[in-house]
Amino acid sequence: MCGIVGFTGKEQAAPILLDGLSKLEYRGYDSAGIAVRDGDRDVDIIKAKGRLKILAEKTNDGKAVIGSCGIGHTRWATHGEPSENNAHPHRSDDGNVVAVHNGIIENYQELKEKLVRKGYAFYSDTDTEVAVKLVDYYYKKYEGTPVDAINHAMVRIRGSYALAVMFNEYPEEIYVARKDSPMILGIEDGESYIASDVPAILKYTRNVYYIGNMEMARVRKGEITFYNLDGDEIEKELKTIDWNAEAAEKAGYEHFMMKEIHEQPKVVGDTINSVVKEDFIDLTDIGLSEEDIKKISQIYIVACGSAYHVGIAAQYVIEDLAKIPVRVELGSEFRYRKPLLDKNGLVVVISQSGETADSLAALREAKEKGVRTLGIVNVVGSSIAREADSVFYTLAGPEIAVATTKAYSTQLVATYALAIQFAKVREEISEERYVELIREIKTLPEKIEKILKDKERIQWFASKQVNAHAVFFVGRGIDYAICMEGSLKMKEISYIHSEAYAAGELKHGTISLIEDDILVVGVLTQSELYEKTISNMLECKSRGAYLMGLTTFGRYDIEDTVDFTVYIPKTDPLFATSLAVIPLQLLGYYISVAKGLDVDKPRKLANSETVE
Repeated sequence: MCGIVGFTGKEQAAPILLDGLSKLEYRGYDSAGIAVRDGDRDVDIIKAKGRLKILAEKTNDGKAVIGSCGIGHTRWATHGEPSENNAHPHRSDDGNVVAVHNGIIENYQELKEKLVRKGYAFYSDTDTEVAVKLVDYYYKKYEGTPVDAINHAMVRIRGSYALAVMFNEYPEEIYVARKDSPMILGIEDGESYIASDVPAILKYTRNVYYIGNMEMARVRKGEITFYNLDGDEIEKELKTIDWNAEAAEKAGYEHFMMKEIHEQPKVVGDTINSVVKEDFIDLTDIGLSEEDIKKISQIYIVACGSAYHVGIAAQYVIEDLAKIPVRVELGSEFRYRKPLLDKNGLVVVISQSGETADSLAALREAKEKGVRTLGIVNVVGSSIAREADSVFYTLAGPEIAVATTKAYSTQLVATYALAIQFAKVREEISEERYVELIREIKTLPEKIEKILKDKERIQWFASKQVNAHAVFFVGRGIDYAICMEGSLKMKEISYIHSEAYAAGELKHGTISLIEDDILVVGVLTQSELYEKTISNMLECKSRGAYLMGLTTFGRYDIEDTVDFTVYIPKTDPLFATSLAVIPLQLLGYYISVAKGLDVDKPRKLANSETVE
């Protein structure tokens, strides 16, 4: 969702805030704003509708705004349309409290009505303004400290939030509160930093604190004090971020998405090598013993978006190898339908950020029911990572483009490693098969690299699809799981209507949508399902469809059926998703580029993992 930054120190704040926001614009780009204070003077608030560059122009890249303490925000609209009026920061009626907010306040209307009765007036349509004035109300009512005021507000706000707050009577200080929305605090050389994601502050420090759920912090120059909900001081361990700062830059690529597509061979290899030791898999660091694995009766995979598609593919792999029943659930559905969970089951929660609200809620419900949990996450110290019983870290590094690529690929290979080891421990595969699978999984980075070297053919084909008004992806088995991710990529960044269908379901209504020149992408990596899927594609062709086929090298007979073919290296059929998804990522990317769209920041979307 929205991006938050904060700074207090010796340097001028505004340029640092704008620089940090530029690293967070992927989280929202409807509007942006900063609030900066110079000593005891009144806070200057500058806001702009649209992209961050408008705010930068308005402030001469921050040079026109004087002050060494400030907060900033880039917005993805939830309550209230994108406008300068609704942009953050927001302030109380008398300017006593100024704040920025990430999250959704569910009971904002109820709180707003209460505050109106107390004499407060409202100028925006946002839930954030309600939070600001609620903090102001309690600050004045109890004549306490900022921590007291925020404490009272926190227990009355329902929903998710990360708040950065400045008080008129406390110059050069920022107060922070968090519930279910990410926030990190950094410190370096007598200066302090606030951010909703790591890339915003990597340039300035690698020394960070992770503020916990329902906790607060007082941020001063080079000093951060943490508090629990009772207002008592608590101790926090300083962590070191090992991400390379350059990893969050484009490194010569036109878009972050293309950079991240090209990073997949490396990050997939890194994730594999984190658990594969020569000819065996070691899950010790993850926290899963052989005894734990033997006890598993059922696996529940819970995720949202692309991570959900990872779960669909993983279901085929785990059930085939380990013979453990697997259910894949959307996080947003799982948390509301009162699922029946086996006490000996394992709930696997997949999330790049580790902060996805619905997935986090599912994890907590599983723990309440006494079921073991495993998080597959990318961000160290994230909520899911901290709360899960076991954690498998994917080593994707920072992912800036809104449309995920490398995080998806690292999540996939993480599930492969689990499936292989589960099968071995439960004696469902032979030693020879075990060694064979490990050998094959280690070849995936090289094979991904080979696909990327032939990307110009996909670029040429994509240029012919600029005017497509609909695309259908069809496949069977694991190929259907691949289709789901390919279809999502097409929707996200090209704005072309796209759907994924199990090929065998075409006759159940779907085929009536096929018209002349409609692009149908058939994914055919599974040998035993190849002929059936070819038959389905011929049915589409007979109704006027233009066909693209995606299959493995050697299946050259497909060219008798389709109009354009993309070949991928052969691999174990269970791992085909890792290779087949690459051309589909490229297809969506190149169509978007050809249409002149903003690839990294597609309309109406952001990296909104924390939004319900």
